[in-house]
Amino acid sequence: MSVIDKSTSRDAALQDAFGAEVAELYAQAARGEANAALQRALELRSFLAVAEEQVARVRDRVHTAPAPDGDVDDLCAEDLRGDAAWLEAALAGRDSYTAALDELLRTLPAPTQAPAAEVQLRPKITATAPLAPAASRAAAVRMRRP
Repeated sequence: MSVIDKSTSRDAALQDAFGAEVAELYAQAARGEANAALQRALELRSFLAVAEEQVARVRDRVHTAPAPDGDVDDLCAEDLRGDAAWLEAALAGRDSYTAALDELLRTLPAPTQAPAAEVQLRPKITATAPLAPAASRAAAVRMRRP
């Protein structure tokens, strides 16, 4: 399944910020109509979708290991420690992507705010006389006047 089809904990915030459903936002990006902020937001959302899926998989595995109807002989402390470390890493990744996406959305201009006018810089071309070679300038300084 594609990350486009997976829901994430920040989909509602993305939809509010960009004014369209997540699938439509990805479609805009595919058509080349997405601005830089939307492209970054969708990239972060894609990473977040994968991280949240990892969290869910490890969580489910941890919950089924000590199931009441399971065989106690199948429990392995080393496996549970490994799952705990994996869960910690998956949660850290999820938290990082969530924080980055939240920060990006927080810094977006309000939807009613007009975008800042684009400033076009035009190079200023000026003509100047070429400088005298260094040797002749040095000689001019050393000459004494009567």
